[in-house]
Parts: sequence; structure tokens; C-alpha cells
Amino acid sequence: MPNQSLPIAPARCLMSHVMPLRRWQLGLMTMAVLLVSDATPGAETAAMPAPITASASEPVRYVGTVQPDKRYYDGALRHAVGVHLHEALRANRSHPPEGGNVGWTYNHQPYLAYWNGRFYLQYLSNLKEEHNPPGRTLLMTSEDGRSWSRPRVVFPEYPLPEIVRDGVHVPAGMPSVMHQRMGFYLAPDGRMLTLGFYSYCPTPRDSPNQGQGLGRVVRQIYKNGKFGPIYFSRYNRHAGWNETNTRYPFYTRSEDRGFVEACDALLKDRLMTLQWWEEDRATDGFYTIQLDGAQPKALSFCHRPDGTVLGVWKAQLAALSADEGQTWTRLVTCPTILECSAKTWVQRTDDGRYALVYNHSATRRNRFPLVVMTSEDCHAFDQMLVLHGELPPMRYEGIHKNLGPQYVRGIAEGNGNPPDNHLWNTYSVNKEDIWMSRTRLPITGTVDRPGNDSFEDAATVDGLELWNIYSPQWSPVSVVGEPENEANHCLELRDEEPYDYALAERVFPESKRVNVEFRILARQIGTARLDCEIQDRHGRRPMRLHVDPEWLSADLGRQSADPVRMKLGQWLNIRIDLDCAAQHYDLVVKGESRQIAFAEKVESVERLVFRTGPWRGDVRPAILDGQPKTLGLDEEDLPGAEARSPASVYLIDDVRTSVSE
Repeated sequence: MPNQSLPIAPARCLMSHVMPLRRWQLGLMTMAVLLVSDATPGAETAAMPAPITASASEPVRYVGTVQPDKRYYDGALRHAVGVHLHEALRANRSHPPEGGNVGWTYNHQPYLAYWNGRFYLQYLSNLKEEHNPPGRTLLMTSEDGRSWSRPRVVFPEYPLPEIVRDGVHVPAGMPSVMHQRMGFYLAPDGRMLTLGFYSYCPTPRDSPNQGQGLGRVVRQIYKNGKFGPIYFSRYNRHAGWNETNTRYPFYTRSEDRGFVEACDALLKDRLMTLQWWEEDRATDGFYTIQLDGAQPKALSFCHRPDGTVLGVWKAQLAALSADEGQTWTRLVTCPTILECSAKTWVQRTDDGRYALVYNHSATRRNRFPLVVMTSEDCHAFDQMLVLHGELPPMRYEGIHKNLGPQYVRGIAEGNGNPPDNHLWNTYSVNKEDIWMSRTRLPITGTVDRPGNDSFEDAATVDGLELWNIYSPQWSPVSVVGEPENEANHCLELRDEEPYDYALAERVFPESKRVNVEFRILARQIGTARLDCEIQDRHGRRPMRLHVDPEWLSADLGRQSADPVRMKLGQWLNIRIDLDCAAQHYDLVVKGESRQIAFAEKVESVERLVFRTGPWRGDVRPAILDGQPKTLGLDEEDLPGAEARSPASVYLIDDVRTSVSE
């Protein structure tokens, strides 16, 4: 067991999240924890994690009892309140967002940083599928996390020399693929570096992260948006790669001494560079973690309240370090973290608590739902809530393509902190599209007050802190002015997406009786209808309304009640008085009331949902032999996915809820 009594160096997170502490203060904190662990093994408090010697056997655990229901894409879990989901990149083969004649439809493994007043998002891209060249890395920026710049290639395709190694022959000129577990590094002098890793796959069924790759490349991002030259920051010398057989020079040859010093600082940062182990796998002493047969892939780390570092990896692995990554406790499997071979993210949030984000999956291969759990001590996590529970169909076939929102990353300690008091995450969906999530703090699944939303005080959806927003690029959710009165703000759901929809959700206090009022206006109806539902905490839908070009109809689950005629371009006032005890609701439209039986039985309700498409939450229609049938090889590309559908536009205003028991 490594020596855990070393003093702790100042945490990188302290530069961006909390007041900085001196080295001697952190050292005293660590010594105090170790003394406590000797006196009272296993002791815990709400404010401090289990001492390192007591929690090393299970560095992180889920202590709750809620588990996802594998029959539903969101696991039938409660939704975290105030989560805004925005699609940053929509894959398109014939009209690529990055430009060119052919789009690259495998997009995955994004990374996030905040610097110079902007978000920076880096991701990998292959022409069609994972591990099949050519591959490259692209970068986008955003001021608000909603609207993103056009992607720019930051690490281009790399033609390989002839490779003959371990019985494998790769012909000269074959393109490389990229595989990196780290995207950004904000240096002590304020320089922003972006990094990648060039590797190769003899066949698409081989992996690029087995130590055979060329090495780590780096370049600087300048404040004017331009990029510096590409250099290697570390070669895979054990695999035969060095200065003589690679295309880019070693970073020490740069004439920019500040850039060289920034790279030197990175190479000395044991927490940052431990993220590289998976592609590198060198045994030259650069990596000090004890493997014991484990393969620690995709490290995420943060500092506990006592300064101890918690590291979490794929495959439920975790370990602790008391000396900033110089030494670690033994890598162990955490049995309560039911991840599905995707990435896990952990960080301290701006409210002083901790968030753990990953795919807590009911089955091994399903990368859904994406959940968030919270903790006071960064050891025991509870309150499992859905962060992203929507799952559109996979549009493009290809190998190694898993369904779901996956490979989640946030902003690593030291890589900036947006000044808005939210949890920010990025991830891919179906290994095609890149998404961003912005989650309100403190993270909670309930509210204690009914809603009264006129949208007047919101200039954008960012102002809707208690609304959940799902906003694909071709189905955006926005705050707009009313057509006849621009000063009156409304919520707009626009839909031109053939395989997805816009969604807005308002949570209210859980109740057996609720009164809901709102106005809707169908401004334009193309191919997408508007659905309105009241749901319980598990997503069951006792009340369902549908808007089509001429009618508002109520769905009883098997058939529709008598519809109400409506006109395009005219506001329609709706009131719903819902009673779970009676298992019915009164629908009041145009002064007329009709009583409608519940479409399904519920004991209480807690959220109002507007959506430009039919409900798709049930996994079971997509199941084949216990697994989703769309795993990249089982179906062809979906037709019509590369052109917009005729637009549907709906306005919603004056949403009010009141509850009573």
C-alpha cells in the first residue's frame, strides 16, 4: 500500500471553485484526517468523507435505493429540475456542419473547458464509425453554451508511415485515428492548450488505445481564436515512435518559451497526465499508479473536502490519492456504481457539494439513462436523478455504436469555471451528435412552489431556471415575442427535425390534485404535432392532449375523446383540473368543461410536459434478445435524416399550476 501520509499539494480545483488554501493548510488537513482514521476507523460525518484508510476499499458508493427501470429510456426516474439540454453538433453526411462535401457522422468523446469568456468543446470524429480511419479532432466555441460556432479541425488527418510490428502490417499512407482521454489544459500562466493522441487500427475491430499509437500532440489556442503549431508533447517511445519518424516536432523545439513552459507544467501535473495512461501504457515510470491487472481508463478526479483526491475510471474503478496523484491507493471496483463501460464524471459544484454523472444502466450495454447523483462528502452519493433521459433513434449505421447519451465530461479542475452557478456537461448521443447540459444548482428533483410563468422576465431560455429544456438544433426551444405583440414573451417550440422533437417541462410540487392553466397557439403546423401531458414522478401519463392542424384532442390511452376545433394562429385557453383520487380530470376549453378518465392510473403527479412529437420513452419496442436492436450494424441509415422537415411552430404562454391535497 502506498504511503498516504504525504502532504497534499494545492488542489487545481481550488483555483476555480473555492478560496485557495496554502500547502501547509492542506497538509495539516490531511494529517488530521489520517490521525482520525487511526483513532476511529470507518468514522464519517456529513461534512467530511470517510478517512482515506477507511474508504480506500470503496472510495465512492451509491447509498440510495432508487434504481432505473430498464423498460424506459429515462429509467422511470425523477428528473433533475432546471436541466437545459442543447445540441451543439448534429451529424449530417450530405450537409456537414463542419463544411466539405462529405460529412463525418461518427462524433464522440467530447471535452469541455471555459476560458477567455467562452466555452471550448473538443471532440473526435471519424468518417463513418469508431476505429475506422480516417480520424481527426475538431473544436467549437460558444459564449453561452447554447449556440456554437462551426466546427474547426484542430488536429487533422495524419497519413501513417509503413508499420510492421508484432505481426501487423499497416501500409504507408493509411490514415490514423485519434483517441484521447484529455482535451484541454489551462496552464499556470493562463495559456490554453488543446491536446490529442494519434494512433492506428490495423482493422476497425482493433482498438487504438493499446499502447501502439504515435503519441500525444499539443497546440496552443490563442485569445484571437487562432491556433498555434502542432507539436508532440510525449511520444510512445516504447512502441518505436520518436522525433525521427513522426510528422510534427517535439514541443521543446518551439521558439515560444512560454509555450514550452506551459507544456513542462502539464507534464509535471500527475493528475492531468494520468488521464493519458490508456493510450500510452509506458512502463518508464511516468505513471505511478499500481495496476495489479486493472486497466484504469478515462480518469475523472476531484478533491474531497479534506484535500484527498478521488479518482474514478471506467469499469467501476476508483482510488484515492493524498499527494496530488504521486501515489494512489489500490484500484478497486465500486459495486454500487452500475456504469455500463462508459465514462463517469465527478466534480465539486459551485454550491460546495459534489456531483457524480454517468450512465447508471440497468443492463450492461445500454448507455442510458444519464443520471446525476449528489454528495456532501464526495464519498457517499445519493438522490439519483435523470440528467438526460431522451433517446432519439440512431440515424447512421456503423460498428461499435452504442445507444444513448454517453461518455460524459465536465470542466476539469483548473480548466476554468463559468460565472453562472451551474453544472455544465458535454457528451455524445448515439456516438453521432454532441450535446451540452446546463444543470441548476443546487441539484434537486422537486420544487416546493407551484409555477406561475408568463415568460416576461426571460430574454432567453437561460432565464427559465425551473424549466427543463430539450432543444435539438432543428427543434429549438426559445423565448420569443408574440407575433402581434413583440413585447409579450412566449415559449416557442419549433420543429423541423425528422427524427427528434422539442420538449419543455415544468415541475410542480407533487400532489394528488392539481389545477393547470396555459395558452397555446399553433402558428404553423408542418409534420410535427404538439403534445401536452401531465406526468407522475415515473413518467406515467394520465392526461394527454394532442394538437393537429384543426383539432385539440384528449387521449384516453386507447382512443380519443371528442376533439375541440381550433384555428391556426389563434390563442386557445386551456384549464385542467386533475384529481388522482377520482382518476379523472376536467378539461375546460372555450368555456366548456368535459370530464375525461385517466389514460393510466397514477397516485400523484408532478410535472407538465410540452413536446412536438409522440412519446417514445418505452424501450421495449426496440428490444431484440434483451438488447436494443439498433446497435449500429442491425439497421441501415435512416431515410430523410439529412434534410429538414416542414416547420411546425407552437407558442405557449401564461403557464400556471396550483396544487392541493
